[in-house]
Amino acid sequence: MKNAVLISALFHELFLASAWSPSLLPNSNALSRRQAFEQVLTTSSAVVATSTLAAPIASAAVADETPRVTTRMGGLLEPFQDGPRSIRMMAPSGWNKFDGEVGAFDLKWQDLVDPTENIKITSSPVKSTTESVALLGPVQDVGLSLASKRGAKLIKAEERQTDGIVFYKFDFAIDDGTHQLLQLCVSKGKLWSVDANAKEKRWGKREELYNNVLGSFMPKLA
Repeated sequence: MKNAVLISALFHELFLASAWSPSLLPNSNALSRRQAFEQVLTTSSAVVATSTLAAPIASAAVADETPRVTTRMGGLLEPFQDGPRSIRMMAPSGWNKFDGEVGAFDLKWQDLVDPTENIKITSSPVKSTTESVALLGPVQDVGLSLASKRGAKLIKAEERQTDGIVFYKFDFAIDDGTHQLLQLCVSKGKLWSVDANAKEKRWGKREELYNNVLGSFMPKLA
């Protein structure tokens, strides 16, 4: 079975009811965000373990290290660190910050004027044997699968490695007029998702800031 066919079958089973991001999800979602995350990584591990592929999906690796983004953008961003969650990043200055909504997000930043402009961080436990988001397959295939199940157009799919962690980043144009960046990674037994959203007409004003926020996210303090 070819990689693309395996990934297509995997995502058909998993993502019709999963919740990578509220913006990509129908309101009638049957699974909680945490249940979906666990199902995705658990099933991915099982598929790879039993597959007869000559080159396992998880074998892909990013060779070059990309430095973590630390720019303040002239004061638009400020350093943020959460000790209990063991994360650090550059966060929007002056935005409303919300801490934890069960089943929705761990942390959220929201623009003071337009609540549709927001950044959310979510996490879910995964098996200790799950060490990288690369287990899900090639980044482009993952992005296309996510887009096709969520009424979105995949603009770009990128992967990078920073401080030994592989990150998948996707740029989506969603049918409801939302533009979204979505980033996934696995670290210390958790699957982390960071999504940044804005209306399409406002995307040009937020794109650089959002890319810097995602590029600064690190799910460990040192």
